[in-house]
Amino acid sequence: MDAFVVIMKIPSVFRRLFAEGAFNQAFIPVLAEYKEKNILEVKNLINNTLGTLTLALLSLTTLVLLFTPIFVMIFAPGFYNEPLKKELAEDILQITFPYLFFVSLVAFSGSILNSYQKFSLPALTPLFYNLILIIAAIWFAPKIEAPIYAIAWGVFFAGIIQFLIQIPSLVRLGLLPRFKFNMHHPGVRKVMFLMIPGVIAGGISQINMLVDTILASFLSTGSPSWLYVSDRLMQLPLGIFAIAVGTVILPRLSSLFIEDNKEAFSNTLDWSIKLILLIGFPAVIGLVLLSESIILSLFERGAFTSNDSLQSSYSLIALAFGLVAFMLIKILTPSFFARQEPKKPMYVALFSLFLNAILAWQLAFNLELGHVGLAIASSLSAFFTVFILLLLLRIEKVYDPSEGWLLFWARLIFASFSLLIFLLFFREEPSTLRELNNFWQLFYLLKIVILGIALYLLALRLTGVRIKDFIN
Repeated sequence: MDAFVVIMKIPSVFRRLFAEGAFNQAFIPVLAEYKEKNILEVKNLINNTLGTLTLALLSLTTLVLLFTPIFVMIFAPGFYNEPLKKELAEDILQITFPYLFFVSLVAFSGSILNSYQKFSLPALTPLFYNLILIIAAIWFAPKIEAPIYAIAWGVFFAGIIQFLIQIPSLVRLGLLPRFKFNMHHPGVRKVMFLMIPGVIAGGISQINMLVDTILASFLSTGSPSWLYVSDRLMQLPLGIFAIAVGTVILPRLSSLFIEDNKEAFSNTLDWSIKLILLIGFPAVIGLVLLSESIILSLFERGAFTSNDSLQSSYSLIALAFGLVAFMLIKILTPSFFARQEPKKPMYVALFSLFLNAILAWQLAFNLELGHVGLAIASSLSAFFTVFILLLLLRIEKVYDPSEGWLLFWARLIFASFSLLIFLLFFREEPSTLRELNNFWQLFYLLKIVILGIALYLLALRLTGVRIKDFIN
């Protein structure tokens, strides 16, 4: 399991850096600029960007496939003295890494759709990834000697299917990309200019998690898996809410920048921050207080023991305390890219990466906190990143907080405290949940989550917060 978890981090991190992160943030502002011209200019930009992107992806994929042992050594040095883990890791990497090629094309097509206010399909596309993995795990994995290979091939085919389902929407827009290659096209050069620093700036949390995964390979057996489980649960609020909000506001911010509407730009950013805080605070409370219950209900079966659930819950709690910061990064970073200023968040991200590496080593090894120390380091570096990004936006007078923040904080704290009290008194202990079968465990989770959300929304409403003000 450790081998699969560590190696899957490689295409996953590259996907979030290049596809979902840097590329989206680089391409959408440039596309917004070209939309002010004419449709022929737009098509020319899209076609030449596709050609350049395809060539770069094919080159990277070929490089990884040709030098797989070297990449395994770089990303999982702890496997060097474990031949079985090393061999399995190499096989999995060769199967799964081409997924990056297809999912990057998915992100490219999704960027086009988002720029034309078509948000539904790009948002739903990741569901197909999860569905295919479930099918691979349930139907195909039990039929082969090494079930892990079924999951790996599921990842590969998931990338292909995700790309294919977006083609009809591009056809309807009349913007189905055609392969053209011209690296000297001014729009393509601008995309590349924005994308290079965006790889670091837009995906700092993923780079930090990759650093943590590398360090975890040196820790006790199970550490990479515990971190993986924690990270997957963290991706739920990040993927559903933070990335979704960031995806929606980037085209909006890009257009406002082109229009030189500074007030609307600041108001959009202000609205986004408030929305993230409204979502993030209850998510933190839920993940902290229900950490072990969530993990045992979803993962505790087979080789995944009660000790694995407990250890994973520790790292989940540590990551959850940094959840709001992780979410805010997804909102603040696009505000720089929308203005085509990628270098400042890049420098911040580089320092944050350096800080995370130092903290991770100190906490995990010197203070002997193990995988929990790695998670704490990621959370602390995320808060540092948010602080500096906000400071820069304020200094540059890009973001001017609206009136009513003090009242907003009072309302948010009241609603969050109400949820905290509810969970403290009505949650079931993990030992009690273990006496139930998996169906009733999941039913309990669903029940307490629904009741908790209802109470939180009611508390907000009683304080005068209108949810419709944040979803219009």
